[in-house]
Amino acid sequence: MKNKIFIALDCNLRKAKSIIKAIPKKKVKNYVFIPKIGYQIFFAKGGREFINSLKKYDVFLDAKLHDIENTMKNAMISIKDLKNVKYITVHLSSGSKGVKAVKKFAYGKKILGVTTLTNLDNKSIKEVGHTKEIGQLIMQQAKIAKKLGCYGVICSGKESLKINKIYKLKTITPGIRLPGDKKNDQKRVTTPKDAFFKQNAYGIVIGRSVTSGNLKNNFKKLLKHLER
Repeated sequence: MKNKIFIALDCNLRKAKSIIKAIPKKKVKNYVFIPKIGYQIFFAKGGREFINSLKKYDVFLDAKLHDIENTMKNAMISIKDLKNVKYITVHLSSGSKGVKAVKKFAYGKKILGVTTLTNLDNKSIKEVGHTKEIGQLIMQQAKIAKKLGCYGVICSGKESLKINKIYKLKTITPGIRLPGDKKNDQKRVTTPKDAFFKQNAYGIVIGRSVTSGNLKNNFKKLLKHLER
């Protein structure tokens, strides 16, 4: 099975189309590229049409669903027509009822449980009332994901290997930066090579390290970095 490289299209539609054109079209050994659509594109005029235009790709819709179960169920029904959306995210902190509703109305989409965002740290989660350390909280969330039958979880590289070992769950790691790149708003970052080879990630989510600047050169740099 090829490792997944989810390309974060956190930009406007014009830029997103340029990024799609720059993604290597030849088969890449051991890896497959998948567009990740977030709020900016999904909520934009023409966003759905853009998703439907990505015929050659499985699409990751990063909806981060987090609401009462009836609202989440209706959200899933509303995207039933997006046939090429193969992955969708739901916050595990929305509770078992919400996750079950999403799973019940998934229509073949793979459910990825979001643990704790990679721009948060221990100080951040304490501000909103959590008493557990961030690592403990994420392992509890992974336990819920396993129990509810999620396809995998979104977690930082710091928890990926442990979740793999204990819960046998597929892990997708955001907060990815190529060596030397700035962290920007991320707190818990890792490199693509470490995520795949040290932390046993099923997939990575990478954005600014490849989507800013010279796109073709950035993709070449990424693939060179991943050579073993």
